[in-house]
Order: sequence, then structure tokens, then C-alpha cells
Amino acid sequence: MSKGSEEIFKKVISHAKEYGFVFQSSEIYDGLSSVYDYGQNGVLLKNNIKNYWWRSMVQLNDNVVGIDSAIFMHPDVWRASGHIDAFNDPLIDNKDSKKRYRADVLVEEYAEKLLQKADKEVRKAALRFGDSFDAELYRETNSRVVDYLKRADSALSRFSLALNSDDLKAARQVIIDEKITCPVSGSSNWTEIRQFNLMFGTKIGSVAEGATDLFLRPETAQGIFVNFLNVFKSGRMKIPFGIAQIGKAFRNEIVARQFIFRMREFEQMEMQFFIMPGSEIKWFEHWKASRLNWHKSLGFDHENYRYHNHENLAHYANAAVDIEYKFPFGFKELEGIHSRTDFDLKQHSKYSGKKLQVFNPDKNENFTPSVIETSIGLDRMFLSILSECLEEETLEDETSRVVLRLPHALAPNQAAILPLMKKDGLPEYSKKIYDELKINFQLMFDSKDAIGKRYRRQDAIGTPLCITIDHETLNDDTVTIRDRDSMGQKRVKVADLYSIIKDLTSIERLLKKL
Repeated sequence: MSKGSEEIFKKVISHAKEYGFVFQSSEIYDGLSSVYDYGQNGVLLKNNIKNYWWRSMVQLNDNVVGIDSAIFMHPDVWRASGHIDAFNDPLIDNKDSKKRYRADVLVEEYAEKLLQKADKEVRKAALRFGDSFDAELYRETNSRVVDYLKRADSALSRFSLALNSDDLKAARQVIIDEKITCPVSGSSNWTEIRQFNLMFGTKIGSVAEGATDLFLRPETAQGIFVNFLNVFKSGRMKIPFGIAQIGKAFRNEIVARQFIFRMREFEQMEMQFFIMPGSEIKWFEHWKASRLNWHKSLGFDHENYRYHNHENLAHYANAAVDIEYKFPFGFKELEGIHSRTDFDLKQHSKYSGKKLQVFNPDKNENFTPSVIETSIGLDRMFLSILSECLEEETLEDETSRVVLRLPHALAPNQAAILPLMKKDGLPEYSKKIYDELKINFQLMFDSKDAIGKRYRRQDAIGTPLCITIDHETLNDDTVTIRDRDSMGQKRVKVADLYSIIKDLTSIERLLKKL
């Protein structure tokens, strides 16, 4: 991470705490590493993200329904899915710094630096050659750019091939050959790579002697697969159809870091789409495009999103792509779209002894559906939105303000009700407006400090509209409404506030873009 990017990321983390978005878990006890709590504004933003995803996925798709499966599941679920035997991270230690790293992350970050160097060369050339510059041709022909891209691809391909072959010595050799160093010590004095299972174990039972070993689920997808027939039959579903779920998952990340990007307790928004075998690629392309469109509907810079195709697929997949977002620490996975074929349902059929199949009347036979998965990390989505929207802006009078330019529908509060003064009946009138509107909108009532300070406070938490009640309001039932982004103000009638707030902040405005 460059110094500038590191400073930006520090500001995001600091802002999250100062304004009630994210707190360190158990902070008064010195905290719990890589576990976080969402504060009063964070939980509202998080719920709005979930609501937007749920309504776009379940409400707008006629053939997608939702469930909420349990965190505790029968241990054989994780044997069938392969998590007990193969859900591991490759760990490596630097002997000089005594720091532990995920070997795959070291290689990914090394490759990302090479890609950034290539992009920098292309940008410099674009400035040099002007409008006639062909970026793609330059990437293919400039020796320095070609070398950067070739080295990045070679490192990723070799490492992935070694891991898929369970050849940890070959995986370590990639790190040695590419001279990848420890960020702390700067040395390449590495231990051997070893695998570490990521699942948290627990027990269920009234006495220790008779307790059953269980696991906290490391993903939410398996709860969907084991409920496939229940939903299919009770919902009278027809192939193709999807099952969506939002829920907590738990992974014993040894090197969890980068704030809420990689945590031990996190939340996923997943949808498993069940299809006819042989139609995987068609539906894969459909959901690949649909999910990127969902991200772009938020109105953020499209340059900050990209696809990353998986070159070496898992043994059960026939297509996989990540939607990556450019966080302050570089492009990282935000959402994955995977064609999982019929692997999951067949595995659960094998281990449970229950046939997870449906009838095909055209062929007069039963079959096991294939699956397309879309899986997004809610906490990562939250972090991408904070990173994208936080801005320190210099104003015309050379003062500055911190503003969180959240999409209006996602903001923790749609509006703030602000009496200009704490006297002359203004607080009482303001409270009356607040009470009438709070049934329909999430509002904040704020009467402390000068009105300018209150505007700045609302800007910092992303409130789209500030409604100020002054002495003129008492005479003509009009108020001043201020826009967060432009800071423009206008007088409107109190009777019009409901329609104005609804028009500017409703989630339907986002849904109509899809």
C-alpha cells in the first residue's frame, strides 16, 4: 500500500469510529483481534445495504426466494462439502520479523503491485501521446509493461497450480523465486508453508462426556443446499430458481487484517441459482453481468470495478469470476460468481442418503440440478461504500468539510430535523414535524450547537437532507431544506416534506436502475 493510500485508509477507519459506524469489539477490554461491532450509524447503513440487496435479488426476481438457515448444522454437512478435509489457508512465517502471513495473499499483493506498475506506465504514456494513444496496443507491445504483466500472471498461475496440486514446496518456491519479502523485516527468510483449517469448533450437549462436536458455519451456502428439496416442494418451485440468504459466517483467520475487510465473524449475502445441467455458462454470464450492474447502480466510479477471472478452477467448478473493487489497499474481491455444477447437491445426496433430485418431464427422468452461486461479503461491501464516499472537500471560502456522499437510499438517516434555536417554540414545532415523518423515514433530531456545526455533523454521517425550522416557519409553515452534496438551500412547505424526502431518498430510485 502506498503512503497516500495508507493515509486514506487510516482516515476511513478513524471516521468509522468517530461517527458511530464501526467499533472494535470489546474495546474496553483492549479489544478482540479482527472482530468488530457496528455502531448506531453503521447498523443503519448495513441494514440499508442488506435491504437493497434483498429487494433486488428476491423481490425483483420472480424465481428467487429467501431462507434463513441455522448457524449450527450437522457435522456431516461439512464432511460432504469438503470443509473438514480441505478448508485450509496456506500459512508462512518470516523468521526475522516473527510475523505470520497467508502465502496466497503475499503472492496476490506482489502481483497487484506489478499490475499497478503496468497501469502507471500506461497512464504516463497516455499523457505523453495524447488522444491518438492506444492503451491496449501499448500493453501488448511496450517491453516494460509486457514484463510486468507477464511476471504477475506467472506468479499467480504457478502458485495456484502448486496449491491445487497440494505441492506446498512448489508454492513456497514461487515466493522465493519472485523475491517476495516480508513487509516488516524486508527479508525473504521464510519458513515452509503449512495448511491451517479455518473452521471454529464447538460442542452441543448437556454434559461434556456426551457432547457432539460441531462447527460454526464457515459459509452460508451449505444451509441453502441442504434445504433445496424443502424449498422446492413447499414453494412449488420450477427449475430454474434461486434461494437467497443473508447470514453470519465464521472463519478462524490467523492473519485477519485490513479493518473489516477480513474478519473472523462476518456476514454474507448469497444466492444459489438451480438450473438444468448443460446451461451453466448461459446462466453464469447472466448473473455475472447482473451482479456488476447492481454494483454500478450505486453511481460510484466504474473505474473502481473490474472482473477477475479464475484461471485455475476448483475441481467442482466450470467457471468462476470475482468482481473486484479498488479499495485504498488495491483491487480486492468484493463478490464471487461461480458455476459449481452439480457437485454440492450430489455430495449431500451421497452423505445423507437422500436423493436431492427433481423430475424432468421432457426426458421422463430425475436429475440433479447444477448451481450458479453469487456471493458477496456484506462487510466488504460496507467498507467499499465508506471508502468510495468519504471525501474531504475544500469550499469556496477556503474552509473545508468532511462529507460522506452516500447514495441517498443507503444513508443511515434520510433527513435531519434541526430547530434553529432552542427557544421561541422552535423545538416544539420541530418535534411535531419529526414525529409526523419518523413513521415513514429514519430521521435524526439535533438541536445542539450552532446550525453550521450541525450541518457539518450531518455531512460527516452522510445525511442527504437537513430541514431547518426557524421563526419564519411559525408564520408561513415553510422550512429550509439543505442538500448535503451541493449545500444548496431552498424554502419548501411543511406539507410537502413527505413527498420531497420520499422522492429523493427512496430505495425504489435505486431499484428502478436495475
